[in-house]
Amino acid sequence: MLKSWVVMPTCLPTVLRRCHACASERFRADGKFRVNAHHKLLDAWLLVLCTACGDTAKLTVLERVNVRSVRPELLDRMHDNDPVLAAELLQDPVVRRRNRIALDWAGAWRLDTGGPDHLDGEVSEVIDVSVRFAARIPVRPVRLIAEGCGLSRAEVERLITEGKLVSAVRLSGKLSDDFTFTLKLAL
Repeated sequence: MLKSWVVMPTCLPTVLRRCHACASERFRADGKFRVNAHHKLLDAWLLVLCTACGDTAKLTVLERVNVRSVRPELLDRMHDNDPVLAAELLQDPVVRRRNRIALDWAGAWRLDTGGPDHLDGEVSEVIDVSVRFAARIPVRPVRLIAEGCGLSRAEVERLITEGKLVSAVRLSGKLSDDFTFTLKLAL
């Protein structure tokens, strides 16, 4: 039996960066942009708010870029404060590296199993599951499997050790790329 699961974002992740006003390290993005033109040059920032003091910080998206080199639809999306564009830019490694930020996805994603969350009523001996990530969300596969199958993490670890849960990728650590696994149930 083949099942498809999808890891989907539910909101924008928390931005991890030190606040200059209160030394907190958590910011929230709500999809607001600021665009500033200097004659033929353009700057654009994604605005984030400190979760502790509410101070605004700017994450550089474009810096001193010639206006003609910016796609008009990108500029329109920034002017419209597009939250989808904000999500795309937060996941962009170039933007994260330039602004020295990290993302915390805790509470910002969900697992869609496409049906009941537990395997209690399954009659098949072998279940193949394909896990697809709608966004690059780093999650521990053991946690996903436990949540999707209605098992404890310790039980999932035991199944891996016994060879009843196998995958072509390492199931320890975190993954943000699509993967598959096979669960062999004992009837």
